[in-house]
Amino acid sequence: MNDTLPFLPFLMFAVVASITPGPTNVIVLSHSARRGVAATLPIIIGGCGGAALLVLTVGIGIGDALAAHPLLQRAMAWTGVLWLSRLAWQIWRSPAAAIEADGAGHAGNAKAHDKPLGLAGAAGLQLVNPKTWMMALAVVSVFSGHDPDQSHQVILLSLIFFVVSLPCMGVWAVLGAGAAHFIRSPIYMKRFERLMALVLLASAWGSLSP
Repeated sequence: MNDTLPFLPFLMFAVVASITPGPTNVIVLSHSARRGVAATLPIIIGGCGGAALLVLTVGIGIGDALAAHPLLQRAMAWTGVLWLSRLAWQIWRSPAAAIEADGAGHAGNAKAHDKPLGLAGAAGLQLVNPKTWMMALAVVSVFSGHDPDQSHQVILLSLIFFVVSLPCMGVWAVLGAGAAHFIRSPIYMKRFERLMALVLLASAWGSLSP
C-alpha cells in the first residue's frame, strides 16, 4: 500500500488528462458512433500508446530541448492545430451512413470515402496534438522527480499512463456507440458528425490559448 501512495497524485492526473474532452477523444467518439466500439479499438490503443510514448520521449530529454526553443514549441503547436483542422474538415464533409438496428453503418459509399484513422494514425496524431504535448511536459516536470537519472521513473510513469488512459478513452467509445442507437437516419448522423467536427475544431484551436 505504501508503495502505491506516491503514485496516487499521478493516477488522478492521468485519469483527468485522459478522460477530459480533447481532439483524440472527439475522434474516438465520432468513429465509434459510425463504426462501433470494436472497430475503434485500434484508434484507442494507438492514441494511448502514442501519448505514453510521448511522455517517455519528453522524459529522456526532448522536453528540455523544447523548453529552450519556444519558437519551435509554437511551430509544433500550429502544425498540430492545422492537421487537426484538416481532420475536422474531413469529418465535416464525410458522407453520412444510416445506422442499422445492430449499430453498424451501411458499408457502401460511406466507407469508400471515410477511411479510418487506424492505430498508426492515432499514434501519430499525438505527435502533433498540442494537448498531448502539454500533458507530457506536465508529467515530466511535476511527477518524474529530480534525480539525475530519471529514466526508470519516466518509464514507469509512461506505462501507468498507458494503462490508465485505455479505459478512459474506452468510455468515449462506449458513449459514441450509445449515441448511435439514437441516430437512425443519414440526416441525423450527418448532423452528429458535423457537431463532432466543430467540437474537434474548437478543441484544437483552444489549445493555442496562452
